[in-house]
This record gives sequence, C-alpha cells and structure tokens, in this order.
Amino acid sequence: MDIEKVTGMSPRKSDAAVDARVCVPLARCARQGRLRRGGPDRSGPANLPGCPPRPCPACSSRPADPRPGTDRERESDKRSARRRRRDMEKADLEELRGKVPCNSVLEDAGFALDLKESSRKAMKYRRASEIIIVIHDGKGWFDPLSDAKGDVFSLVEHLDGVPFAASLYVVAELVGFTPSEPVWIREARDRTPDLTIVERWRVRRKPWPGSATWRYLRDTRHIPERVIRKANAANLLREGPKGSMWAGHTDHAGQVTGWEERGPDWRGFASGGAKVLLRLGRPDALRLCVTEAAIDAMSLAAIEDVRSDSLYLSTGGGWAPATAEALRAHAHRPGAHLVAATDNNAQGETYAGRLRDLAAEAGCGFERICPLEDDWNAELGRSEESKGREKPKEDGCRMPAGRLKGDASPG
Repeated sequence: MDIEKVTGMSPRKSDAAVDARVCVPLARCARQGRLRRGGPDRSGPANLPGCPPRPCPACSSRPADPRPGTDRERESDKRSARRRRRDMEKADLEELRGKVPCNSVLEDAGFALDLKESSRKAMKYRRASEIIIVIHDGKGWFDPLSDAKGDVFSLVEHLDGVPFAASLYVVAELVGFTPSEPVWIREARDRTPDLTIVERWRVRRKPWPGSATWRYLRDTRHIPERVIRKANAANLLREGPKGSMWAGHTDHAGQVTGWEERGPDWRGFASGGAKVLLRLGRPDALRLCVTEAAIDAMSLAAIEDVRSDSLYLSTGGGWAPATAEALRAHAHRPGAHLVAATDNNAQGETYAGRLRDLAAEAGCGFERICPLEDDWNAELGRSEESKGREKPKEDGCRMPAGRLKGDASPG
C-alpha cells in the first residue's frame, strides 16, 4: 500500500509497513489534528482502503462504543425519567392538597372560627391577635393583616416557620382529620347573581325614614338620623334583605366596588365585590379617621358631630392591596393627618401599627384614638345610654373624639 499516495504525506524512516488489513493507529496521548494542506481530502481524517471508519476497536487509542448514538439516547432516557418523577410528585402533592383543607391546619394549630364574622366563602379564624381567612372551600387562605396567602402547604410554612419539605410531613399527618362544621344561619345561594356589582347596587333603594334599614341603624345601632342622612346623600347606603344595611365601598373614581353587609342576624361582604374604602365626609378633608367597619365610621362621625375637616373611612375589616393603595393616596396629600380609630383590642392594635407605618412612609401626621368599649358603635351606645339616665339638656353631652383609652370620663 502506498501511504504517500493515500495520505499525501511522505513516510518517516521509522514508520513500519502497513498492510491492507489494519488501520493506522491514532497517536497516543496526542490531540488528533487535520491532514496537512495539499492532501486529497481536507474535510476530515482520511480512511485507509480496507479499513472501517475510525475509530476502530483494533486501532484506536481510545475505547469505542459499538452502539452509535447511545450517549444521546441515554441522556434522553434520563430526562424522561426525571419528567415522570416530577409528574408523579406533582400528582402526589395534588392528592395531599385535596385531602387536607386549610381549616384542618388552623384548628390543629389552636385557631377558632369566628362564626359571627364568617361566611361560607370567607371563614375567619382567630388565635389571640392572629387572623386567617379561609377561602375557595378550604383550598386557599390569606392573612388580612399582611400580604401572606397561599395553599395548605404555605399555611403551615406561615404558621410554623418551617420549610416546604417539612410542611409536607405536617400536612400528611392531618390526612383524615375532619374540621368542625359551622352552622350557618343564612341559606346558601343556589346560583350566582345575574347582575354585576354596580347593577345590584343601582337597583337597591336607599333607606328612608321608617324603613327597616333606617330603624336598624337608628334604634339598634344608635346612629343619629343626621348621620344617616349624610351617608344617604353621599350615596353610601342601600336597603339590604331582611332589614340589613349595605354600606358601599368605592374606588378613587367613586365607582362602587362592593359593600359591607350588616343586619340583626347577618354580617358579611358583597359576593363578588372588592374591599377598598367606605368614605364618609368631605373628599378633600385632610384628617383621615380609619375604622374597621362602616358602622364604626358612622358611630365615630356621630360622636364627633361629623367634623368638617374629617373624612371617616372603613376598611371593612380587611387590608387588601387596593385598600392600602387608597389609604396611601389620601395620606400622601400635603397636610394629611392619619387617625387610627381602630377597635380597642389586639386586632385593633395590629391595624393601628400598620397605619402608623403607612403614615411614616407617607410622611404625614399620625394619631391613635380608641374607644373605652370594644368598638366605636359600642361606645356610641354607652354614650346614648348615659345621656338617657342624665337630666335632659339642650345639646347633651358628647365624648371628646381624641380621648384615649384610660383617660378620665368627661364631666
């Protein structure tokens, strides 16, 4: 065989003769390069006549795989196995998530259902000052005092401060645990409303003197008629079913987004609505009195005789992102003064703390006032009862709005 003719290279004296039955071996421990210029084939290494394509088992300095393409096939098999394993893990997680509702985790952690402030779609659980709202039939939750929310696994992480892997074991241990079933007073709706939030609000009548809602506000809640008229004039009130009251929440453009529902035997929020703020008073007022409920906002307005420099606000007991944004918009105005008029309890103090932080962020004034009773409506009722026991006066006696818990009673 003429090596020079095949390779285009002159053989060295030390090269051994090569017959047609073997291939030229690759250089050991050396990088294989291309053929020199001038050779007949510059596209790659040449194969000698009678020798199979390199590398061949007999001549190669590296082991050759007898099955071409195996590395690629093996890697593909590994990827497929990983995908199958992930799909199986996801299916296991979904199965576990479906077996353990958030209610079970909360009851096991010592939370109790606040039936008075719960509905079928939003169940409020309390443990001391902590509050968790369970939604989506037990599949979801959120903390109204923070931005925390999620599924049953993130609930365990939130409550216990453990990583996700540890939360799996906690949830698995609750499989088969049945949370207590609340007894609901109101019948469940058979279907979703046909009308939008705005349309449902529009078709309802405002309260009028002598109507069921008017009597509920005046006689049961002790709201003076002058305050009811002001709320009516601001388009904030509607007649609800069975003598209940609807108090509207609005966005920055004045559009109704939902309403608080309060009645003798019912408490809730509009189905499909969104909490923003109830706003009673002059829109340009700089003194911003933030309460937790529409009844409390009207009660504080009554106690203060509806100050002209004040805007009485209600968050509806929540702290939604839209609520926080609306409060920031009010607080960022020059000369704004934020008043935390929340309840006289641990939850009220938590809200007050968030309002204090918001005021510091906005650079506005801040003040904390709270009633001697649990909330402002109870304070208004106590004030009305004390007036009734006193000798009638021309103008009566009114509690100073700025009086803090622990201060001496006036007069």
